[in-house]
Amino acid sequence: MSAAITDPFTRHGAHLGIARSLWPDAPKPWIDLSTAINPNPYPAPHPSAQARARLPDPQELQNLEAAAARAFGVDDPDRILATAGSETVVRFLPHALPAVTAACIVWPTYSSHTDIWQSLGVPVGRVAGIERASLTAGTVVTLVNPNSPDGAMTPREQLLEAYDKIAEHEGFLVIDEAFADADASCSVASLAGTERYPRMIVLRSFGKFYGLAGVRLGFMIGAPALVKRIRTALGDWPVAADAITAGLAAYNDPLWAERTRIRLRSATRKLDALLIRSGFSIVGGTTLFRLAHSDLAQARFNQLLRAGILVRPFTHDTKLLRFGLPHGDAAWRRLRDTLRARP
Repeated sequence: MSAAITDPFTRHGAHLGIARSLWPDAPKPWIDLSTAINPNPYPAPHPSAQARARLPDPQELQNLEAAAARAFGVDDPDRILATAGSETVVRFLPHALPAVTAACIVWPTYSSHTDIWQSLGVPVGRVAGIERASLTAGTVVTLVNPNSPDGAMTPREQLLEAYDKIAEHEGFLVIDEAFADADASCSVASLAGTERYPRMIVLRSFGKFYGLAGVRLGFMIGAPALVKRIRTALGDWPVAADAITAGLAAYNDPLWAERTRIRLRSATRKLDALLIRSGFSIVGGTTLFRLAHSDLAQARFNQLLRAGILVRPFTHDTKLLRFGLPHGDAAWRRLRDTLRARP
């Protein structure tokens, strides 16, 4: 397969429409394992017809932010902001931070964190670990924790040590905790934006762990002044009624969350066993996805596409594929049967 064809699949997941158009004869329905989204979503209620017919009430938004704050361990709702997905903050944050002179991204990770700074003409550096960040006055350092695609977790102590060095240079530390709901042991959301850590910003995603990416809900935790500045810029209705209703229910349901963490751990053990039997080695991941290595990764990618299964390839290492979790017995069987065959 040519680089021109694989390019859209390496940028990020969820390009199922392109896959369908390029492989129209593949078995149906397509199985999308490219996005690392919980395949068993939270059973969120729908908003009432009345709620959809009017603009969201500011008090409802405050209730949502308060519920999310409790779930993240944030003791001050003034430090949390709900948005239409954490990607909104990724794109908007560079316009809200003062005196930024450079950006440093712990790499490899989501390309969005690099793209937005480059589009604004800000010099961008990439480093393999936060301890290697090159700091000058006004540097913004971004880390995804747990990381995608390798699932690497940077301990809290290391993050706090790095923060002090960044703050000394009047920079900011942005930590994208998109996968932290599945394992919050490394989370620093409770500290972001406090008097001790005013230059720390944490992003949280609703869609991945709760399996409702289409709802488009995310959060930023930061200093109250920064939260207020971005809230004012986004306006009075940053999220829709569906997001408010789903988020309120989910963040007030800790029992579902705990049961889901147990279920996800079991599912990833099953996926690991299947991939290892098929000749892959597991080199990383979280309980929402696994990163697998194979010398035949490109051939496997093509084989899976012909079987109507989309996974995530990478440009930085063509021997890697990222697998999300299948949904239902039929999807597990098709993945198993496809990988049993020679590519």
